[in-house]
Amino acid sequence: MRVAFYAPMKSPNHPVPSGDRLMARLLIRALELAGHAVEVVSEFRSYAAAPEAAAALEPAIRAEDERLRLKWQSAPRPELWFCYHPYYKSPDPFGPAISAEFAIPYVTAEASYAAKRDGTGWAAQQKRVGEAVLQAAVNICFTERDRVGLSAAFPTARLASLKPFIDPALFEVLPPRPDPRRLVTVAMMRAGDKMESYAMLAKALRLIEDRPWSLSIIGDGPMRHEVQALFADFSLRVEWLGALGAAEIAGLLGRGGLYVWPGCGEAYGLAYLEAQAAGLPVVAQATAGVPAVVEAGVTGLLTPDGEVAAYAAAVAALLDDGKKREVMGQAARRFVLEQRSLETATRALDGILRESVGTGAGE
Repeated sequence: MRVAFYAPMKSPNHPVPSGDRLMARLLIRALELAGHAVEVVSEFRSYAAAPEAAAALEPAIRAEDERLRLKWQSAPRPELWFCYHPYYKSPDPFGPAISAEFAIPYVTAEASYAAKRDGTGWAAQQKRVGEAVLQAAVNICFTERDRVGLSAAFPTARLASLKPFIDPALFEVLPPRPDPRRLVTVAMMRAGDKMESYAMLAKALRLIEDRPWSLSIIGDGPMRHEVQALFADFSLRVEWLGALGAAEIAGLLGRGGLYVWPGCGEAYGLAYLEAQAAGLPVVAQATAGVPAVVEAGVTGLLTPDGEVAAYAAAVAALLDDGKKREVMGQAARRFVLEQRSLETATRALDGILRESVGTGAGE
């Protein structure tokens, strides 16, 4: 199929790295590996930080909508519109109407809906998301949390599940060489959930200063100085590596002992899958979408949401128990390479499209 791919929150071509951008790129690769021709049809970002900002986007939305329609009056039309991650702050303002007009199937991936937002000024944006979900030939959910939310809000919506995945190629060729005392985390340094996770990690490590650990932090961002201040009490034990490329990150993860990131508000966190592919057990919270990417008690430890002491105890437990850490690390690597790879996801995604849209690679 000719697939029109659109990510309203952040284009896969956006210059700033993020999990959202990476997942969009992975979905495109999976579609292409399944035999589909994929075009990112718009770079338009419909994200609005506040309801009034959403209203201000309307003139630009109309102009982009007209551009797309004019394009397909002469150019070959897509045979599928694939929208990645529509939600109340960045709905898809083009796909549903264009798909209906041109009689092409409409599909969403990682759509989410929060009814509580209707009373906070977001009703118009929420309506767009709801209409898209109901129109979609299928809504592909990455977590049980999102699937339950969509099902509750829209009982007639067509839903399918696809587990979060990564391309493990960089990790497959790098055998783990773990330093058992080396903790590693990979995260951007920005306000909100990321800053909350950094703060929780610093508090937890302060509780286990008696253990022989070091911490390597990979990442950068506008709140770098604030993050560094959180760890000032044990600055000699923290290595600040900044923003790195994918190959460098893979190599550093392979030389770590534990992946530590509380995951406050994480949609799921592809970095958890990367760490596990490198053979690192994970210590995170059992919150938001994290349980979708970490097998609790098998590939890592998940602690109750917000309980700093419990999180610190989990990190300490794996630092103290080398055998358990080794077994979990091996299980983590198998989990990703065998169950959460790009190859596995390609087959699953194409199967969903064959069943829901009635076509697929090779047809």
